[in-house]
Amino acid sequence: MGESGEHETAEPPPDRGTPEAEHARLAAIVDAWAAAIVANDAERIAGFMAEEWVIVSESGITDREAFLGYVRSGDLTHSAMEAVTPPRVRVHGDTATATARITNTAHYGGQRFDAAEWTTDVFVRRDGHWRCVLSHITPAAPSAGS
Repeated sequence: MGESGEHETAEPPPDRGTPEAEHARLAAIVDAWAAAIVANDAERIAGFMAEEWVIVSESGITDREAFLGYVRSGDLTHSAMEAVTPPRVRVHGDTATATARITNTAHYGGQRFDAAEWTTDVFVRRDGHWRCVLSHITPAAPSAGS
């Protein structure tokens, strides 16, 4: 505590920017994360994830280390990941969500999987950096005329 009785901090709080800038920043993070996934680069992928990150899918919950292990071993690879819709980004203080429809091509255990999914990523801001704590994927209904 300082002499005035107020708490002192070593540095000012991180600059949060304008809402538009934060939305653009998160949309760019989502795009860069997708690029890291298609590059099958576990270390780059890990840079977007909080330590407690999990992904929830139709097969259940997979934690960060298991997911990254699949990528490192080559058991899980992606050759394409494209946003069908721009991400719907919502910021609530130090928490944000990004939801988008995506298509991707993955190989797992030697089998090819083509998917159309809705993804929602939940981010938290820590020390001025956005990290994903939860990813949730839901199969998308086929488009009309498909």
